[in-house]
Amino acid sequence: MVAARENDRYFTPEEYFAWEAQQLERHELIDGRVYAMAGGTQNHSAIKLNIVTLVKSHLRGSQCNVFNSDLKVNILNTPNYTYPDLSVTCDDRDRENAFYITYPCLIVEVLSSSTEAYDRGKKFEKYRRNPNLVDYVLVSSEEIAIDIYHKNEAGDWLILSYRSGDLVELKSIGLSLPIEQFYEEIVFDIQHGEAMS
Repeated sequence: MVAARENDRYFTPEEYFAWEAQQLERHELIDGRVYAMAGGTQNHSAIKLNIVTLVKSHLRGSQCNVFNSDLKVNILNTPNYTYPDLSVTCDDRDRENAFYITYPCLIVEVLSSSTEAYDRGKKFEKYRRNPNLVDYVLVSSEEIAIDIYHKNEAGDWLILSYRSGDLVELKSIGLSLPIEQFYEEIVFDIQHGEAMS
């Protein structure tokens, strides 16, 4: 999740990598500006961990690599770098750089109220330019709800919405699971509309 813009300076990717290596926090680079990554809630962290565990277990022994929010994704053909909550690449070209990947087939973002509009709008607009991306998954941290932007074989993006009781399909990696597995051990606080883990 992204917080506010860090400063008004413009960075080239090279300047960004050198500058970020000196920082205590992670920062995304979008259109030459750096944005500090904000911390998440307990349920945001627990849901993210559930998803990483499920996907990593499913892909064990495959040629695909699973990464958490510690690894950058370079938005193809741009100088932009983001830190999605989870990314998966099965592309050998991504073995060429230790600091980021460029050809993910799956990206997952666990939503927060402060980043949801950006994740659904401008961020997806940038991500979907990548021909390798098949599934862009947005996971609510406030209710059992997952929306997947899925690119079909014709190259059209469809929005698939899943709610309680549904079987979630991540076609990019051949994984189908009950939605409740993504929310294992998450208890939602009805009064405040938030989840507690």
